Amino acid sequence: MDIDLDRYDSRRSTVYADRGMVATSQPLAAQAGVSVLQDGGNAFDAAVATAAALNVVEPTSTGLGGDVFALYRTADGEVGGMRSCGGAPADATIENVRASLEETDDRSAYYPESRGYAVDAGEETDDLEMPFLGPHAVTVPGTARGWEATIDKFGETSLARALEPAIHYATEGYPVSEVISYYWKGADELFTDDNARETYLFDGETPAAGQTVTLPRLGESMQTIATEGADAVYEGEIAGEIAEEIQRQGGFMTREDLANFEPEFVDPVSTTYNGAEIFELPPNNQGLIALEALNIAEEIDAGEHAYDSPERVHAFAEAMKLAFVDGHHYITDPEYEKVPPLASKAYASERAEAIRDDGSPIQDPAVGVPTRAAEDADTVLLTVGDEDGNLVSFINSRFAGFGSGIVAGDTGIALQNRGASFSLDHEDPNSLEPGKRPFHTLVPAIARFDEDDWAAFGVMGGYMQPQGHVQVISNVVDYGMTPQQALDAPRWRYREDGALGVEERLPNGSKLARIGHDVRVLPPTLFGGGQVVRLRNGTLEGGTEPRKDGDVAGY
Repeated sequence: MDIDLDRYDSRRSTVYADRGMVATSQPLAAQAGVSVLQDGGNAFDAAVATAAALNVVEPTSTGLGGDVFALYRTADGEVGGMRSCGGAPADATIENVRASLEETDDRSAYYPESRGYAVDAGEETDDLEMPFLGPHAVTVPGTARGWEATIDKFGETSLARALEPAIHYATEGYPVSEVISYYWKGADELFTDDNARETYLFDGETPAAGQTVTLPRLGESMQTIATEGADAVYEGEIAGEIAEEIQRQGGFMTREDLANFEPEFVDPVSTTYNGAEIFELPPNNQGLIALEALNIAEEIDAGEHAYDSPERVHAFAEAMKLAFVDGHHYITDPEYEKVPPLASKAYASERAEAIRDDGSPIQDPAVGVPTRAAEDADTVLLTVGDEDGNLVSFINSRFAGFGSGIVAGDTGIALQNRGASFSLDHEDPNSLEPGKRPFHTLVPAIARFDEDDWAAFGVMGGYMQPQGHVQVISNVVDYGMTPQQALDAPRWRYREDGALGVEERLPNGSKLARIGHDVRVLPPTLFGGGQVVRLRNGTLEGGTEPRKDGDVAGY
């Protein structure tokens, strides 16, 4: 590949390696993954090691109390997916949650203004919404069994070996980076119980950049998992502490809910876009949204526009609007509701007819968003490749920051608030039901550009994720960008309220307003992180997200 350095405008160069590579949002975690590769592990072992390390060094975005998903391409060419997300507790009916909320004197802790809720949300019984925080927002965490299943099925080493770097960072300490220090702020208000504050605050304060911290309770839980396996979280002492904490705070989760959980390996859904094949996870994830948007974009030749033209952004944004309308209305747990074939070319051809012939934006597309809170939720993503040809896109999250605000007893495990995506309306496809899994934003991805040209990739950040997938793929396929250039490129994002958010450095972004968009210049942090590891003709190429602490480590 020839690059004119005088015209090279990426923030950093693509990283190349031929034995192994890890790309993620935190340098210490990337090094943890590479250490496992160097020790004889493969890409799957390294993915778990990196994710576990992120639980410690970036606890503001991920943790054992959340869920984990993977898309992968094995050395022998198999493309598959792993979904490890739990459902609502067996007693978590709409009626039970409503009754519990009605008995709550002060609901302000459940409905934070910072996430778009009114403090007095749910004042009337008919207006009750699914809480964003607290015990009712907690679904069964899938992380520990997801890690174990990944290594059991595909790994070359052990779960205990993969957890070693994370345990070291938790018990021996690590210096907090600037970005993570920034996202840690606010935890002092979120955590009200002593066990939470003693785990994640230091003398009552969140850590400053460069401050060395330890998380001994979390380290002890990880050591227990390393010794006893993931069953410790679902059937052992840790399971007891999780269930007891939720019930103490008024929730419904039991040890039986935890013990009954198992991860699953699933067939991906896919489509082609201008010659590339893109693989995503099926529902209950929002992968179908990315695929539908790519199909519509291909149908209207969005990638034929000049890269720096406002017409390019307009065309892709209109495709994205339609995909969001459909995805946010239909996508839910497929065991409870039928989801239409949103990724089909025929469906995209029909939906493309809604795009206006005069070039003006679709008005009031009525996005059916499961919850306001998901628009800018927090996540970590990592991508790994090894010399044998294994590629893994791995994503691990509690949903929003430290999740529900609940830490389970003395375990150091902060529990997710993924249940906030449910609706308390029986008529909503994503309505709360016992055992049901909520709409999930997390979408790892795999792409095949040619027979010997594959990539594991993903973009983080709530509803930015499918939009980021569309932009990264178009940047590579339509405009010939390297992995790093594709991530560096300035982004746009369609917002829930109908506005079109753009980065300040987006070419001709102001001209989008003349077309008719409600354009808003947003800070880079609202356009998600992202990672790419590409295996092309035996060489690994890596790119990482400059909007976070991203790092690519190869050898």
